[in-house]
Amino acid sequence: HVQLVESGGGSVQAGGSLRLSCAASGNNLFQFTMAWFRQGPGKERGGVATIGTDESTEFAESVKGRFTISRDKSKSNLYLQMNDLKPEDTAIYYCAVSRRRGWWLIQHPEDVSYWGQGTQVTVS
Repeated sequence: HVQLVESGGGSVQAGGSLRLSCAASGNNLFQFTMAWFRQGPGKERGGVATIGTDESTEFAESVKGRFTISRDKSKSNLYLQMNDLKPEDTAIYYCAVSRRRGWWLIQHPEDVSYWGQGTQVTVS
């Protein structure tokens, strides 16, 4: 079993930056792809970024060049650095883990094994 706790959300003006963190606990975290998903008002939950066990990364087209995903060597802390934020980035952001590869997972939230509770990001 894996537990995920997000932090770092908040309100920011367009063009600003936020850094989200996710603290993971559980066994064999090194075996999981870790990811960020988001769900905006009236929208389905969609992939934002993933980082694989080999540190390979995938990004949604809408955030490429603005967001960076990383995790520490222990594999227990995941981060999402968000720069040049736009109002359309407003959403609840969820940390997630899966045994699926990142390129697959970013398009398939149904294959997430564990979800965090989410953290709100509001861009005005």
